[in-house]
Amino acid sequence: MRAPRALIPLLSVCGAAAVVTAAGVGADIDGLPGGGPAHADGAVRKPPPKAAITAVDWNVCGAPEAGCPLGARPAELAKRVAAQLHVTEVGGRKVHANAAFLQEICSGQVQALKKASWFASWSWQFAAYPDGPSCVGGQGRLGIALGARVAVNGVQQTRLPSPSGRPRIALCGEAGAWRTRLCVTQFSSPAEDPQGEWRRKQGRAFASLAGTGTRVVAGGDLAEPPENAALDPLYRAYAECDQSGTSRTGAKTLQNWQGTAVEKDDYLFMTRSATVSCTVPADADKSSDHRPVSAMIRFR
Repeated sequence: MRAPRALIPLLSVCGAAAVVTAAGVGADIDGLPGGGPAHADGAVRKPPPKAAITAVDWNVCGAPEAGCPLGARPAELAKRVAAQLHVTEVGGRKVHANAAFLQEICSGQVQALKKASWFASWSWQFAAYPDGPSCVGGQGRLGIALGARVAVNGVQQTRLPSPSGRPRIALCGEAGAWRTRLCVTQFSSPAEDPQGEWRRKQGRAFASLAGTGTRVVAGGDLAEPPENAALDPLYRAYAECDQSGTSRTGAKTLQNWQGTAVEKDDYLFMTRSATVSCTVPADADKSSDHRPVSAMIRFR
């Protein structure tokens, strides 16, 4: 596992909004503490404010199946997710996340996050997998979630091209305070799409949904290593937080049954005009078969 990278300047940009971090840690989830208008006569638009986004992308493995240690213990998993967001590591520093891109999470766990005091100022959006499984313990449906410590508006849930009977979706919204479009998804698994035909279509569709705005952050479990052609549209349009220069690289995030990282499947893409530092834990995650990807993204 590579050491965390230092901040990597991708390009310079106008923009970004100051972010207030939270303090304090609790043992239980309920105890966690807690645009400028255009001017007439062709005048230059007021530049957007600076923004610092500390994002966590993570497939939390909320289904009660092999490889998901806490899938059968949803309340415990919700606390683990809250703890990861409350204190994550980027570039050797412990920081508070202010944006979350989550996959395989239960609707009940998102509700638990909403009720936690530390997330009182967050905006949470959830989309269940169409025809997806129910979670254990009355925790609702399994799906994807988008969270931010600013208001997220204009939220849209969109079905991606998918194998018959295995529909996949993307969830996107606008974080107005950051002037940033946020999107999350999970592509079809190799078991659902052995030839990767649908993942190639999903890559094109997801890049189109994320758009070409001046500020975009898009994350997800894309079920392919960086060099795969399914990810070509995303790498062409954006920078990925853990790549080195123009090469498609990154620390491995998918674990096998022994906890060994075997492949990079999890990504955070952002507009190339950002500056970013990215970290994947070197140690095995004991609550999921995926390791979280954490990034500090600065729009200037």
